[in-house]
Amino acid sequence: MAFDGITVAALQKELSGALTGGRISKIAQPEADELLLTIKNEKKQYRLLMSASASLPLLYLTESNKPSPMTAPGFCMLLRKHLNGGKIISITQPSLERVLRFEIEHLNELGDPCRKFLIAELMGKHSNLIFCREDDLILDSIKHVSSMVSSVREVLPGRTYFIPATQEKLDPLKSSPEEMTAIISAKPLPLGKALYTSLTGFSPVMAEELCHRCGLEAGRAAEALTETDRTVLGHQLMRLLEDIRAGHFSPRIWYQNGAPAEFSPLPLTIYETLEARSFDSISFLLESYYASKNVITRIRQKSSDLRRIVQTALERSRKKYDLQIRQLRDTEKRDKYKIYGELLHTYGYQLEEGARALETVNYYTGEPVTVPLDSALTPQENAKRYFDKYGKLKRTFEAVTGQLKETESEIRHLESVSTALDIALSEEDLVQIKEELMESGYIRRRRSGDKKPRITSRPFHYLSSDGFHIYVGKNNFQNDELTFKFASGNDWWFHAKGTAGSHVILKSEGREIPDRAFEEAGRLAAYYSKNRGNEKAEIDYVEKKHVKKPGGAKPGFVVYYTNYSLVIDSDISGLTLLT
Repeated sequence: MAFDGITVAALQKELSGALTGGRISKIAQPEADELLLTIKNEKKQYRLLMSASASLPLLYLTESNKPSPMTAPGFCMLLRKHLNGGKIISITQPSLERVLRFEIEHLNELGDPCRKFLIAELMGKHSNLIFCREDDLILDSIKHVSSMVSSVREVLPGRTYFIPATQEKLDPLKSSPEEMTAIISAKPLPLGKALYTSLTGFSPVMAEELCHRCGLEAGRAAEALTETDRTVLGHQLMRLLEDIRAGHFSPRIWYQNGAPAEFSPLPLTIYETLEARSFDSISFLLESYYASKNVITRIRQKSSDLRRIVQTALERSRKKYDLQIRQLRDTEKRDKYKIYGELLHTYGYQLEEGARALETVNYYTGEPVTVPLDSALTPQENAKRYFDKYGKLKRTFEAVTGQLKETESEIRHLESVSTALDIALSEEDLVQIKEELMESGYIRRRRSGDKKPRITSRPFHYLSSDGFHIYVGKNNFQNDELTFKFASGNDWWFHAKGTAGSHVILKSEGREIPDRAFEEAGRLAAYYSKNRGNEKAEIDYVEKKHVKKPGGAKPGFVVYYTNYSLVIDSDISGLTLLT
């Protein structure tokens, strides 16, 4: 969910309760666009993280500390000069804007009390942390915005602070249901979009939730709302706003297939089928949610070079495959040329000198056939010419057929490596994938004196609902190790049919395995494959003893000739991940 005005409202309530009356004991600027304030209040110490990152603006209480640079930046030094020891008087949110105003009282150079504002704007790429006097004159900001950057508002020392006018949006906390539904239903947009473009503080997710509560389709035209629809919409809007005004927040994260899918400070009925985790604190929710998201983002960044190598090799192999397919199609006439040569050997003696064609019957099919001839050549020379064409196309067919199999194997291998990169959750997982690319020749091998990295990545280990252990390979090396070194003959092996994916091993341990365990192992095979997210995926499964690895096959490639199949979804939310 976007860091919308409703999330900020939940933060305002939590921060007001925890920090109002507290004193700022420490101010640090660990990143160029980030502050970390330490605040003591009622014998407790709090850390407040404020980030104006364009890609991930954040603000929440945290127990974590961050190292600061040896020399504090100028903005940090200015805040220390004015706000160290300052008392937080209030924390307010203008309307439902993504803005929090920290009113702080401190002593000036003469020892007289005065007040300043530290304003956090959490507005995507326009996010900023702005320090103002009591009369809203800007003293400084963590990001300077000149008229060259923004024609709407300059954020520079000496300028007057103001919140840019929201584009024709209503303040929902100050508007009546009739006003809100009137502006929403007048827009020539889908209802969901009309909601979040008409009301301050609403994100697309909250707009969709409101539509769901009203029993209305978010994609329905807002202009098509009936009077009854507008009444229901106004009623649900007021109920939602009453919860916000009263501070009735219940922060929670919804998970899909074990990964955080969405968060909200209010219940979301659109996700009622997903697993949810409740939090007592919106700060702890935000820290947990974005920590999980940051892991995925960081690994994506770390694996970008490997992804580029794999993608380049895949594109090259697919182009080669298309060329080989065209070459193979060109050889389809080879048997026709062979028959032409044989017919000329059989019936060529009947031809007159200078004949341009042989009209005869194909004795293989009984059908009439016309054999084109070069009138300058004898029937025997024409026959030899056709046999030569046949021989050349036959040799091309045999060579290209072998090359095509190699290219298909290469594409399957690269697709499996691409899937392994999607599965990777840590830098340790990437080490093994890089080793595989080195062994396959896609990355230059390390020099003989270089030390081989220590492999610490291990397969995923799940526990089924019935207590059976299920293991999932993260890459092709682990797939081979799981299947041929770890699994015993009576364990069950699973794999997504006809696509790249992990080997999944269901340990039998000498027990009879229930159907539910087979289904859960099948879901894991679907989830850890290119079929992830599909409603249905076909999974092959067989006892491990029937799975073989051909000699010289690439890592992760196996064959099996007798198997069972099941069609299942890729939802693994009910499974427990042990390691």
